[in-house]
Amino acid sequence: MIPELSHDRIDRLREALLAANYTADGVVDSLGPHAHAALGRGEPEPAIRATAEVGALGTLIRLFLVGDPVAPEAAERALRPLPLEEALAGGILVRDGESVRAGLDIRPHAATGNSWWIISDLDAEVRPPHLPVSREHVLGVGQASLSLVRATPTRRVGSLLDLGTGCGVQALHASTHADHVTVTDLSERALALAEATFRLNRIEVERLRGDWFSPVEGRRFDQVVCNPPFVVGPARTDFVYRDSGMSGDDASALVVGRVPELLDEEGTGHVLASWLHREDEDWRERVSGWLRHDDVDAWFVQRDVADPELYVGTWLRDAGMDPKSDAGRRKAEEWLEWFEANDVTAVGFGFVTLRRTSGGQPGRVVCEDLRQAFDDPLGAEAEEWLRRIEWLRQRPTSEELLGSPLVTAPGLVLEQVSSPESDGWSTFVHRLHRTDGPGWQHEVDETGAKLIAGCQGALATDELLELLAAGYGADPVELARSAEPVLRELIQHGMLLPAEWREQR
Repeated sequence: MIPELSHDRIDRLREALLAANYTADGVVDSLGPHAHAALGRGEPEPAIRATAEVGALGTLIRLFLVGDPVAPEAAERALRPLPLEEALAGGILVRDGESVRAGLDIRPHAATGNSWWIISDLDAEVRPPHLPVSREHVLGVGQASLSLVRATPTRRVGSLLDLGTGCGVQALHASTHADHVTVTDLSERALALAEATFRLNRIEVERLRGDWFSPVEGRRFDQVVCNPPFVVGPARTDFVYRDSGMSGDDASALVVGRVPELLDEEGTGHVLASWLHREDEDWRERVSGWLRHDDVDAWFVQRDVADPELYVGTWLRDAGMDPKSDAGRRKAEEWLEWFEANDVTAVGFGFVTLRRTSGGQPGRVVCEDLRQAFDDPLGAEAEEWLRRIEWLRQRPTSEELLGSPLVTAPGLVLEQVSSPESDGWSTFVHRLHRTDGPGWQHEVDETGAKLIAGCQGALATDELLELLAAGYGADPVELARSAEPVLRELIQHGMLLPAEWREQR
């Protein structure tokens, strides 16, 4: 059943939310930091106590954030000018005996100086225990969707496609840096809730319904974002927001392989994906094989790896299924048997950054583990990674690279590990560490450390190498040969930068 969220109902709802100050800041101010934090942990009692006497805002918090039933009279006052019967008719509220409760999840969402509301189906924290998750469930803002937001560059673009929009959170964020946003989804319910979200936030978005790439066949975009149904396992569709009906990691492979076809030259794609780790197979070779075109730069970043048992338990709970119940045990058995039959040892999860190169130039494919904790958004790093890869592509020969002056990046430090010797401390580890972004680390030898220290933009790199060779009595040709791949990797990871970039800052 599709909620009947007419423009008139959504416009009146917007008036009510604004009048009650039901915004991200308003909720925090009303609850206080401790009760708000408790609510985020799934502990509702502090929020209930904090909203005992705060009028319309307290009622809305109890309805949509706590999930409690309230008296119809209180709901009527809180939603004015939207009549209670209109809220019930639209599915915004539902009757619960003599009370009413939320029929949809409507919650504030704030980021980067913007404040929005997002409409989705009720999540586990506010859904009544007797109400199961339906196959057509429209997920709200979860950690996966937020991580994709943070992994997407925000450079200004003309056109952007949100492929499989769900509740529309990617499109909301995209609206801050894209002139025109297009969203697609196979689910009619998802598109209806997304349309209501866009209307509620006064954002113009083109909406298209259809399976995978069919709604935008033949079109091209400056940027594509996609949080696909990436859960891996048997070919089934228990829930449309996470299950593709395709076996294994075929859904992720399909999206990664086809997204470049939707990109203009130098357009970029940003995808969440999962991939299988199998016996006697390198995951890097597996995901690299998904690319269908040579003119594509691709950066696969593995952020997590889960063993099959943990993976299955996590997704059973995601669906509100008790792994100890008979149904949960049957589902787990089927899932784990599929993993075993397909030699799956683990499941990787991460981000894929794609770019269509200009003029059909050959692309660069890089697969990296990035499982360490870091705070900086990956989107800024992805943007700079693409810039650095392009700079390296334009200098394919040793002469072109080494003839360029380089500078150390801001935030680069050298860590050294020494052991005591008879004549003092002897340093045996020289580790470069970026203190920003993903916090990349590289070990170099003593000569490499001295070379990098000399990269201050005054001399070309080949001139620095000649000075080092003279000082160490080394063969300058051999030193340059061994230094080139190290320098390329350090530039790729943003530890060394072209000197002209410093002048552009």
